Amino acid sequence: MHLFQWAQNPWGQEIPLHISWNLLWAAAAAGVLFIAAHLLYRRGAARRAAKAAAALNPPAGPDAAQRLVRHSLASRLFHWVMAASIFVLLFTSLLPLLGLKFSWVTLHWAAGLVLFGSVAFHIVHASFWLNLRDIWISRRDLRDWWRDMKEIAGRPGPPGPKPGKYPVENKFFHHLVLVATFAAIGTGLLMMVRVETPFWTRNPYLLADATWGWVYVAHGLSSVALVTLVMAHVYFAILPEKRWLTVSMIAGWITRQNYVKHHDPERWVAEPVPPAVPGQPQHPPRLEQELT
Repeated sequence: MHLFQWAQNPWGQEIPLHISWNLLWAAAAAGVLFIAAHLLYRRGAARRAAKAAAALNPPAGPDAAQRLVRHSLASRLFHWVMAASIFVLLFTSLLPLLGLKFSWVTLHWAAGLVLFGSVAFHIVHASFWLNLRDIWISRRDLRDWWRDMKEIAGRPGPPGPKPGKYPVENKFFHHLVLVATFAAIGTGLLMMVRVETPFWTRNPYLLADATWGWVYVAHGLSSVALVTLVMAHVYFAILPEKRWLTVSMIAGWITRQNYVKHHDPERWVAEPVPPAVPGQPQHPPRLEQELT
């Protein structure tokens, strides 16, 4: 299977056009294989978790239903705007390759600008209003990850410590998405120079033909990487044992019961949700059930 598609320019030079679209199917297959492998691992992990439940999950106490802030409103809005823009970008770029013809270029670059704006907002918001230590991988995280890898390989030891706000696997995933998204945004903004927009006159001659080809290759590679990452993310979001996290991205809070069960209070100090304003509508019963 060829990774890239090549062509000759008018001067007889062989230049890259873009990635081979067989990589799209490879990315989708990688996502399916990952999900299947995790489903098998999940069966054994559930048994091990049940054995360690008594030691790792002390009672939450009489305030088990207390609400603790997990995601601010700004963080939640960023997450859903970014998610919507990525889905639009993937659908508008990949559906034409599958034979569905429609006018997709304007919708594609507009969604790309929304993604760029949301990521720029998140960088500023995370830098000044959030604790960046919550998401960066520390040496302690690496030790916890190595302990988990040995357990997966059949060398179980004593139960490891609970994580802070984000487990190490979430941090690894965050960094992979960061690299793929930054590559897609950077190359996408550069490619917009070749598209007629209200912001400037198109200029397809800004870069040499070969350079443009490698820009398209980098954009395609980041796009197919996002296919696999999105598949994995959606899979984890709908797992029953992870649903409380998914719903917290809507509501913004978790219960103290889940906080004590899944997090180390010394590594992540969660603040109580401020008292509700009188007359403010509460979360519906279904949402309360999912978060508990």
